[in-house]
Amino acid sequence: MSVKENSQKIEQLLDVSLAKSSRKRSDVQIIVVTKSVSSERAVEAIEEGYLDLAENRPEGLALKQKELSDQRLVWHFIGTLQARKVKKVINDIDYFHALDRLTLAEEIEKRANKVVLCFVQVNVTGEETKSGVSPEQLDAFITSLSQYSKIKIVGLMTMAPLNASEMVIRSAFAHLRKLQESIKDKALPYAPCTELSMGMSKDFTIAVEEGATFVRIGTSFFE
Repeated sequence: MSVKENSQKIEQLLDVSLAKSSRKRSDVQIIVVTKSVSSERAVEAIEEGYLDLAENRPEGLALKQKELSDQRLVWHFIGTLQARKVKKVINDIDYFHALDRLTLAEEIEKRANKVVLCFVQVNVTGEETKSGVSPEQLDAFITSLSQYSKIKIVGLMTMAPLNASEMVIRSAFAHLRKLQESIKDKALPYAPCTELSMGMSKDFTIAVEEGATFVRIGTSFFE
């Protein structure tokens, strides 16, 4: 199927989830994950009006930004970022979705020439194969970030377990929303925490029903 056809299917599924949760289309931002496709394919998504793109490797980000010069694009970096590679990406992105340790925060503070909008990655399910701050450590981690003037915590991010049941996935997303609301209620100027980055191609409909404001979709656009 073409990206146009796939996008229509995605929007139809999204509409159903929005209706179930009494939300509006403007409540959810779709991020097109272009990490595994060519710039030509990414252009097809841009032509359908999707201007938020995501990459997970510095090299991939640099290549896409070189080949896609559209000034309207909003760039997201998703996935683990090594501290030594922070300088290669941090001033070229609009959002960073995987802040999970102080050493990384320190490097961002050192290398950034602007305030970086960050999501704290939370390992809600405690899987050893996933990065992220544990729910129990989240409050202390957020507090420790107050010392960094170039980091603004706009929200929390998580990934649900692969091939899990809907109940498990829904529980993980609901847990993240509760954590996000608890941080938001603190009214911290450096961590407004109003956003939820959760949900990918296989589970974005559940994520939207549980309050996601950013969903990261790749495969469903380009398969």
